[in-house]
Amino acid sequence: MLEKINKANDIKKIAPEDYAGLAKDIRRFLLKHVSKTGGHLASNLGIVELTMALHLVLDFPKDQLIFDVGHQSYVHKILTGRKDGFEHLRQFGGMSGFPKRKESNCDAFHSGHSSMSLSTALGFAEARNLNATDETIAVVIGDGALSGGMAYEALNNMVRLREEKKNLIIILNDNSMSIAKNVGGMSFYLNKIRSNKEYVTLKDNVEQSLLKIPNIGKPITKAIKRSKNSIKQLFVPGMFFEDMGITYIGPIDGHDVPLLVDTLNRAKQLDEPIIIHVKTKKGKGYRHAVNNPTKFHGVSPFDVKSGEILSKSTHPTYTSVFSDTLIEAAKTDQKITAVTAAMPDGTGLAAFGKAYPERFFDVGIAEEHAVTFCAGMAARGLKPVFAVYSTFLQRGFDQMIHDTALGSDPVIFGIDRSGLVGADGETHQGIFDIPFLSMIPNFTVMAPINGKELKEMLLFSLAHAKGPTAIKYSRGEAETLYEDVCSEIHYGKGQVLKEGKEAVILSVGNMLSESTAAIKLLEQNGYKIGLVNPRFIKPIDTELLDELALQYSLIVTVEEGILSGGFGSMVMQYLYENGYRGRVHNIGIRDSFVEHGSIKELRKMLEIDGESIAENIAELLRE
Repeated sequence: MLEKINKANDIKKIAPEDYAGLAKDIRRFLLKHVSKTGGHLASNLGIVELTMALHLVLDFPKDQLIFDVGHQSYVHKILTGRKDGFEHLRQFGGMSGFPKRKESNCDAFHSGHSSMSLSTALGFAEARNLNATDETIAVVIGDGALSGGMAYEALNNMVRLREEKKNLIIILNDNSMSIAKNVGGMSFYLNKIRSNKEYVTLKDNVEQSLLKIPNIGKPITKAIKRSKNSIKQLFVPGMFFEDMGITYIGPIDGHDVPLLVDTLNRAKQLDEPIIIHVKTKKGKGYRHAVNNPTKFHGVSPFDVKSGEILSKSTHPTYTSVFSDTLIEAAKTDQKITAVTAAMPDGTGLAAFGKAYPERFFDVGIAEEHAVTFCAGMAARGLKPVFAVYSTFLQRGFDQMIHDTALGSDPVIFGIDRSGLVGADGETHQGIFDIPFLSMIPNFTVMAPINGKELKEMLLFSLAHAKGPTAIKYSRGEAETLYEDVCSEIHYGKGQVLKEGKEAVILSVGNMLSESTAAIKLLEQNGYKIGLVNPRFIKPIDTELLDELALQYSLIVTVEEGILSGGFGSMVMQYLYENGYRGRVHNIGIRDSFVEHGSIKELRKMLEIDGESIAENIAELLRE
């Protein structure tokens, strides 16, 4: 069947009796390619029929389909003529694993973070209305994304469309999960709807019976749907969506293509926003993904038959070091609590939750709430640790300033995936945390160079934090370089790892290996280069900087983050303001978003790999 799909709208040539065959072909295609490249598998397997139905009803690229988060857009890419791109999915120079407007005019909007789709779709709808165009706008949002506050802000504002008598189709893709199992009140509410078979059966019977009445059946059905005393009120507690002015249909089988097509076609005829509650199975069609959807949410290359990951490392990761240290510390300190925003496995806190369930909190996809929630606990004497990916913490920026730093509450932020993360691309690179963290008063920001130092920094923070403290560490295996010479942590103090002569490198956190490689290359040319581990990004060790200023005429900073407002710019500002006459040179990421690819390829492209750093410093020394 897939041989017939080579461009957008080709699916409309497929006969209805072949829909099931096409769905099987798509799943086989996904397994074949994602098992080789890695990527988001379970969510895409679960959305095959739903995406097919959307493509059967919508006309691309005229109509607009917006995906929340976007990691479940693989089927959409297949159906819009991008099958060949899966050979290099999420690889350097290859196809993105997320919607990307510059990749295809069938991708309505870029997305990589949760809960943003309803606001985007509402903006699209109002633009359509003002531009006097007639495209259909549809949005796919998962039940997990409804734990994010931004989704409710958009729902609250969506009554405008009902007043304007304008359509917007919202697909609530309900698979009972986000990445981990859903939590919170909305999950509980949707569970009530899912389990209410009496309501679904009666609703369908009433609607079908009324529609059969000649001439008046349709108007009566429409009137009942809009009535506050409709039949739904008897069966669905709260009527949450309809009370907000949004017509609700469902739940319906998300793997029944004809039913989905019929429902979507009817939804297009309405002059109001509508939510279609679709029940799907995450990982459908692949036993291992169905049995373990969390493992196969974002997966590395794996063996299709066994479901086993092909390249398992036996070395501890920074994430596991952080998790193990926190669990150990919590044995003797009852005030330690751990918080995650729907990422218990990704951040390593699932193990803490098993060990201390009463002190573990998964707040759902709600980073803003998580930050202030932690501030509240800290204000009452607890020691909350919020483990979160760097890219997702960006959403809690206001709360870090207003609710946490203003009161100097000692919340500890374990910032995972700091720096480049690779294949997930622009929306997930953790390259902005140094600028946005270090600008906040009362904040302490630390970056370990190896696994041992991460452990010591976390223990130090749990024992001595006087205000909000961030420890940023990268994805992957924990570095072991210089573990044998790591000295005791002292607040605001860095460590000289190697003395030099012509220049010194201040290497931040995970850039130690590249800086060390650069020094070895420079030594081959006769240069003696010093190496410093700053440890603290904020506060900067000004005493150490003063010593380095007396010793070196060239001071180089190296960081895997945006240069503007980064560590290097803070070092440069301090040195020049205090009369330094030598040269300060900052190496990092210039003003740009960074595409997807392996860490090695991206560092080479950005000229922050060992060889590029060495060439850069050698040129400065020759000058």
